[in-house]
Amino acid sequence: MSAPSAPRMHDDGTLSVEPPLVVERADGGSWDERCDVLVLGFGAAGAAAAIAAREAGAQVLVAERFEGGGATAKSGGVVYAGGGTRTQRALGYEDTPEEMYQYLRQETGDAVSEATLRRFCEDSRALIEWLESIGADFSSAAPAPKTSYPKDGIYLYYSGNESVPAYAASARPAPRGHRTRGRWMSGKVLFELLRARVAELGVRVLTQAPARRLIVERHTGAVLGAELWRLPPGSAAARRHLKLMRRAEGLHNLAPRRADRLRAKAAELERRAAQPWRVRARRGVVLATGGFIFNREMVARHAPPFRRAMRLGATGCDGSGIRLGQSVGAAVARMDKVSAWRFINPPSAWPRGLVVDAQGTRLCNEQVYGATLGVAMCERHEGRAWLILDRALRRAAMKEALCGGLWWFQSVPAILLMLGAPRARRIEDLARKLGLPAAALAQTLARYNEGARAGRDALGKSAELLQPLDRGPYYALDLSVSNRRFPCPAITLGGLRVDESCGAVLDTQNRALVGLYAAGRCAVGIASNGYVSGLSIADCLWSGRRAGAAAAGAASAALKVA
Repeated sequence: MSAPSAPRMHDDGTLSVEPPLVVERADGGSWDERCDVLVLGFGAAGAAAAIAAREAGAQVLVAERFEGGGATAKSGGVVYAGGGTRTQRALGYEDTPEEMYQYLRQETGDAVSEATLRRFCEDSRALIEWLESIGADFSSAAPAPKTSYPKDGIYLYYSGNESVPAYAASARPAPRGHRTRGRWMSGKVLFELLRARVAELGVRVLTQAPARRLIVERHTGAVLGAELWRLPPGSAAARRHLKLMRRAEGLHNLAPRRADRLRAKAAELERRAAQPWRVRARRGVVLATGGFIFNREMVARHAPPFRRAMRLGATGCDGSGIRLGQSVGAAVARMDKVSAWRFINPPSAWPRGLVVDAQGTRLCNEQVYGATLGVAMCERHEGRAWLILDRALRRAAMKEALCGGLWWFQSVPAILLMLGAPRARRIEDLARKLGLPAAALAQTLARYNEGARAGRDALGKSAELLQPLDRGPYYALDLSVSNRRFPCPAITLGGLRVDESCGAVLDTQNRALVGLYAAGRCAVGIASNGYVSGLSIADCLWSGRRAGAAAAGAASAALKVA
């Protein structure tokens, strides 16, 4: 094998992926370690892949750039599941795989085939039971609400568009957002259960050891393994790197530029102190490194309408797995698909208001899931929108924000937006303050009020949410993606094309690349068209188990409860 070259860096800490290392034959060369299945990335998808491969009898090694957890550990720990789970039944909600399928086909579009989506829905209940078998708890004692994220004590909720009339016409609504039981954001609880299962199975995890290039056989093109760049365990550089990255992740939401400077310092440590470690994977390599929202260049190239959105997830979501796949000829798809979250519930009074764009026209049904609104705003309305409230709705919303027991990340932005919102007694005067066409905004409001009084909404809002806005003064809350007081978080949804039966990565001729698999957000999957809360984690777990079992050579990747 050729001598390794030190990895290159970007200013924000994103590392360049190198061209593959080509060797003459699989049994030749110098390998530092051998295993059956090498999993790159240790979030939900990587952990699920490692567990499935090990349970199928393979010797598994996991390599992770940081500590592990990825975006999952920073999330709310919500798994989108249905078909009659234990929690659904306990709270009296009826659901079937068919109803779940009929709903999700409206969200997923043609991201995956009908057969794959049906398998996902049919496996859903077993997925939850598998998580419960490793210690997860989704039990909830309260009825399921419609909210962006439920309070502690509530672990089942309507996490998408299920109750919106246009969706409910095709599928009976049921709550399917299964939040892992825990305090605050419970994604860490969920990931630690996965981590514990990985450890219980005896799977080795190399941390601070990112993959910089794949290793392929010259004549067959088969992926044989990967070259990692590993910080020496226990070294001063490793300790400093860990400290920098913990600070960067902790500061990201409050001070992203400061966090990026810390990431750059950590990346410089990797460049100076990391050492090459070549791993031979006898049965396959699984890419599970997340999406690419932290890679500014990739976002600008593939999804420019979302470049101003707040990056949601973890530093490892820099597209490294996607770029590794592309380095050996893999095809990508749906790279323009991004989920941008603009939640206006809670406060529960806000969806009764009116969301308008820069032309003063109505943007969407205000009842829809936050990502439906956010994507529409970014893709079709230049990232600009305002929520119009009258005095009565603002008063009700302020009361809920101050005294309604909301999470601080729900109440504080709501209060700040309402306190600083432009106001005017006449809607035409408010339009002029915003720089919107006064006649158009006045006409939009008049038509909305007319429909609200008649109990019929032109965009399909539920009758119980219709309320005329006729009690001035009027207020305009800035929902625009550029409003830093009200961040609009985003995650990427596209990635490597895969064989939907096993997760094998496909090339541009639709042929499987031998020895290479992908799962989670670095692959096209269930969540690669539209997003509802919990669907990404569910897809990561499901596709991770599929890829891990296939890489191990298992005859079936079907879910089995331990």
